[in-house]
Amino acid sequence: MKILKQVVAADVDQRNLVVTLGRLNEDLSTQLYAHKVFANDKKGFTSLVNWVDKFTARELSVHFVMEATGVYHESFAYFLDLRGELVSVVLSNVTSNYRRTLELKTITDKTSSEVIARLALSRNLLLWHRPDAALKKLKQLTRERDQIVGERVLIKNQLHAEKAEAEPNQTSLSRMLKRIALLNKQEKEIQSEIQQMIRLHPGLKEEVNLICSIPGVGTLTAVTVLAETNGFDLIRNKRQLTSYAGLDVKEKQSGTSVKGKPKISKRGNRYLRKALYMPALAAIRSNERYKTVFARLVAKHGIKMKAAVAVQRKLLELMYIVHKSKTPYQHDYQLKCADLINQKGSQSITINHPSYQAG
Repeated sequence: MKILKQVVAADVDQRNLVVTLGRLNEDLSTQLYAHKVFANDKKGFTSLVNWVDKFTARELSVHFVMEATGVYHESFAYFLDLRGELVSVVLSNVTSNYRRTLELKTITDKTSSEVIARLALSRNLLLWHRPDAALKKLKQLTRERDQIVGERVLIKNQLHAEKAEAEPNQTSLSRMLKRIALLNKQEKEIQSEIQQMIRLHPGLKEEVNLICSIPGVGTLTAVTVLAETNGFDLIRNKRQLTSYAGLDVKEKQSGTSVKGKPKISKRGNRYLRKALYMPALAAIRSNERYKTVFARLVAKHGIKMKAAVAVQRKLLELMYIVHKSKTPYQHDYQLKCADLINQKGSQSITINHPSYQAG
């Protein structure tokens, strides 16, 4: 029987690649026909490729598919990209949603690789290419800064507790102050390095300026969002973006007896959610549009944090639209459209500007 498609699906962790081979036949039936575990290193990658060559049809291209699992999949993806192989990296929320449609009762590394294989055989996945070098470095820098800020908060809390004691240990206080000073210095170095990266890459500078045109969004937020999404490379729509960030709403309701409290999934990229927290608060304070959204949601359910999350989601969607349209945010665009409608005396004017659609 003729083979239409053949895939190599890998469930990746720190040490191993659990691999499943699958193919789509001419009668549209799928077949998972081989499994094996390889080490997640260069020697393991070479063994895997040689094994794949033995069990796949040479006249048909092979599609390698893996799930984005932190940083553990990157070495394998880079190795395949250097060889010129067809590679796809799928977001974890995509595989999780697809797994639920299969109603699997057992979740192991092997079944996870089988889920990835079935997903790859049933859909036309986008091909992966190695991230832009500048964005990859910015991702490393912004994550390092995040770790430094977290460590500094911890030490400041310890410093506060030590000072509150009846007899504080002065040498301990001195060491804590020195550590805080060191962390402050390192954070400034990272910020300087980020600014230098932006100056050296005009295209990146333009993208950052576009996103910073949105009220409440600063350079660090714009850089973090671009770095964590690789310039929105894997994102195809706003819904996928909010799911990737873990800002999508999860709700459990069935009939009249089961009614869970709606909450965000938090399954996505925590660095994105963290980067959006302060800009959302700034937008609520300074932007009438988001202030209205926040007030309306608080009046509806009385939960300020839930309303702030909704503003975070809208800000992230607006960043995506502004980036894709290459059009700066215009806070008075709605007013201009309203004036135009009044002048024309018609309600049939189509408004396509991103600043309007994102609201």
